Amino acid sequence: MTHLFTLDQWPDLHGTVAQAEQFKNNPLVQQALGRGKTIGLLFFNPSLRTRMSTEKAAQNLGMNTLVLNINQDGWLLEFEDGTVMNNSSSEHIREAAAVISQYCDMVAIRAFAELKDRAKDQAEQVLQSFMRYGSIPVVNLESATAHPLQALADALTLREYQPAHRPKVVLSWAPHPKALPQAVANSFVRMMRHQEADFVIAHPGGYALDPIITQGIPCVKAQEKAFVDADFIYTKNWSSFDSYGEVLRHDLDWMITSEKMALTRSAKFMHCLPVRRNVVVADAVLDSPNSLVIEQANNRTYTAQAVLHKILQNG
Repeated sequence: MTHLFTLDQWPDLHGTVAQAEQFKNNPLVQQALGRGKTIGLLFFNPSLRTRMSTEKAAQNLGMNTLVLNINQDGWLLEFEDGTVMNNSSSEHIREAAAVISQYCDMVAIRAFAELKDRAKDQAEQVLQSFMRYGSIPVVNLESATAHPLQALADALTLREYQPAHRPKVVLSWAPHPKALPQAVANSFVRMMRHQEADFVIAHPGGYALDPIITQGIPCVKAQEKAFVDADFIYTKNWSSFDSYGEVLRHDLDWMITSEKMALTRSAKFMHCLPVRRNVVVADAVLDSPNSLVIEQANNRTYTAQAVLHKILQNG
């Protein structure tokens, strides 16, 4: 059975991106493949791009879509084995996953990190439980530690704007008033390991990502130095990994500005969205001709479609 949990387990990243490029040119070419098949989209957390792009991707393949906002429309789920269910949870994951597996041919799930207990978040209890107790493929729509569909869309965007030379790509931390997870950054790092590029991560002190994920990748604390001669600036906030879930600084020194972008080689600006204007990035950068954020969002549909296509092909 083919699941998409993280990119580490996904077969042939480059083949998936190439397939996404074909779907972008002809979205309905495989519309018969999913006819009579149903995908369930389960959201424990809010979504705009992920929900709409995945639903559209499934429909482009002829699939039916069932969408459920778990914490609003469904019963609260219990994930612990052996628990006495005399509190707020009304249904156990053992039954829920088995029932959903009867209604759907695959299930796609979004469940964010709680950012309170690092070990618990890294255990990925929600997705792991669905994979354990369900009998259908599971697709990660962003979990506590990974957002593979976003990273695949980023890979397609990098491919489309590839310069003639070996590019320099910078993943830069940026400020944010709230504590955010590491999922997008983690998956971007995993994706970049498959690219022919010079890749650098820039972040302030205290904001190093999981050292297992970033092993062997240059990580610097001088943002402006990292920007010099860059071809792509990918910006994302994440809260502290060592001081787990904490926001260690509130200043705007690391916001992406036109002055910083001027240090680059006319770099393209990338962000997964949603983005806080004039906190993460200045208006002048976000609205510039070099901003790729809308095209990244567009590419979400076709990379999701490539993933669903692969799963359908594998039965």
